[in-house]
Amino acid sequence: MGSLPRFSFEAADKFFKQFLANTHGMKSKDQKLREKNRARGNKPFEPGRDLVTAADSLEHLLGEFNWTGQMEKASLFSDWEQVVGEASAAASFPEELKGTQLVVRCRSTAWATQMRLLEKQILEKLAVVHPKLTVDQLTFLGPDAPSWKKGPRSVPGRGPRDTYG
Repeated sequence: MGSLPRFSFEAADKFFKQFLANTHGMKSKDQKLREKNRARGNKPFEPGRDLVTAADSLEHLLGEFNWTGQMEKASLFSDWEQVVGEASAAASFPEELKGTQLVVRCRSTAWATQMRLLEKQILEKLAVVHPKLTVDQLTFLGPDAPSWKKGPRSVPGRGPRDTYG
């Protein structure tokens, strides 16, 4: 038997790249990257090589993933005392923001009524403290009523309340 020529990885790589270029015009990932870098330039202060500050990149990231709205919403929930005052914040807290409606849970129905009377002032203060957040409507809820439902299953009907008279 005759001896076979030695296999060369460089020759195989060169053959493959020529094959890609000649047969269907596709370029390898590395070749595309090299061309992109050549077009951009490689000198420090050429166009396209401007410095990016950390603040700009963070702002871009927050906007790209729509975290700005979530951050504003979180700051509303944490700064509730600035909006309504210390006494009212001790008796209430924002529960959720549905679109432009803010649902606020109060310690008692009396506090919910008091907060409803202050709704206009609270909306004005919200616009000042959180200008990027749009809140058009406030809903004040009292504490949840106790549930008579016990366990994973229940039977329809009046249940234990039917003995009250």
